[in-house]
Order: sequence, then C-alpha cells, then structure tokens
Amino acid sequence: MKELIGYCNSCAKEIYCLEGFFNGIQSDDRKIYCFECYECNQKENPQA
Repeated sequence: MKELIGYCNSCAKEIYCLEGFFNGIQSDDRKIYCFECYECNQKENPQA
C-alpha cells in the first residue's frame, strides 16, 4: 500500500507511507523532509 503523506519542506518531493513505513523524516518542529534533504541539512548544520 502506498499513501501520500505530504511534500518535503525543502524540495517539495512527494513523501509516502509505504507498507506502513514513513518514507521520510519528521523534524522536531513537525516539518517533513525526504531523506536526501534531511541528510544534506544535517551535514550543513549538525546542531539542527
């Protein structure tokens, strides 16, 4: 099962729930990011 959850807050890529697993990252401020943007953000700003 594939269900659209929302869009990456950084690049607007579609983020899905795939077979019950959230295919992205939700930040502490409840924004969602794709894995690529989240990793890039962590490298640029490790304190976030």
